[in-house]
Amino acid sequence: MADVAQAAGVSSQTVSRVSNGFPGVNEETRQQVLRAMKDLGYRPNSAARALKRGEFRTIGVITFTLSTTGNMRTLEAIATSAALEGYAVTLLPVAMPTQDEVRGAFSRLGELAIDAAIVIMEVHLLDAARFSLPPHVRVVVADSDAGDRYTVVDTDQAGGTREAVRHLLDLGHHTVWHLAGPEESYAAQRRTRAWQAALTEAGRVPPPLVRGDWSPESGYRAGLRLAEQPGCTAIFAANDQMALGLLRALHERGRKVPDDISVVGFDDIAESNSFLPPLTTVHQDFAEVGRRCVEGVLNQVRQSGTRHGTTLVPTRLVVRESTAPPPQP
Repeated sequence: MADVAQAAGVSSQTVSRVSNGFPGVNEETRQQVLRAMKDLGYRPNSAARALKRGEFRTIGVITFTLSTTGNMRTLEAIATSAALEGYAVTLLPVAMPTQDEVRGAFSRLGELAIDAAIVIMEVHLLDAARFSLPPHVRVVVADSDAGDRYTVVDTDQAGGTREAVRHLLDLGHHTVWHLAGPEESYAAQRRTRAWQAALTEAGRVPPPLVRGDWSPESGYRAGLRLAEQPGCTAIFAANDQMALGLLRALHERGRKVPDDISVVGFDDIAESNSFLPPLTTVHQDFAEVGRRCVEGVLNQVRQSGTRHGTTLVPTRLVVRESTAPPPQP
């Protein structure tokens, strides 16, 4: 900094104000300092800045898997929103959903220079890990149920599911079968409960549950079984990837969609409009979830005593060609 000040013919304090973007420096002097910085290859010392300010301007993100559409799109939105706020993101993926792996991730997070953490993980893993973070680190949990222990940002899973089931019932289907996600998934649990509740409220008996693991392969296997079920005219799949495998299985078994069976997915991934037929699905606003996560965690950083709460991001049903009234007997 002293070298830059000497080259620019200004004080070290002026160099500091320019490098930190503070006002009070006229434009001619600012450009003079910037030229000297460029000529000398000067870069502000981020570690020294952090020590002086008491903040690192970095958000840690822990997530169990990067293979799901939801996690990837949420992570992309978190990184974009953090950058707009002048924050960097440090990613700590958890290889396996075990207590030791989760504890290890939080241990590593506690050793890093971060101001806040966003956790995209099932709450039962958080409970089992018995983790601890430095007291200055603020936490937001995405896509989970953390009660009043953390700030939570989530999609309105139940509302989206109810809208999907009502859509199929309103078309005239007697009941709706459900291809659920993995049992340990909180999102899958809520979608299953909402499916059951929507049918019960409509005076319908929920059919036996069929379970997958979010993958197209599991949807395909489930579709082979559902294609043989008498009276199955409508299926609600817990995500679009399973719906994709489901559509293939129904096609191979000679069951036309939507003439014989209607199918609804959940997520509204970019490819769902290109399925054959284009998929009716529940749209999740992953970009808004990511933005709200960053907003929530930075509110905690900037405002002491912020109360924890849950933010639900609305969903909406996108109707395409995979749903229609049931076939006439």
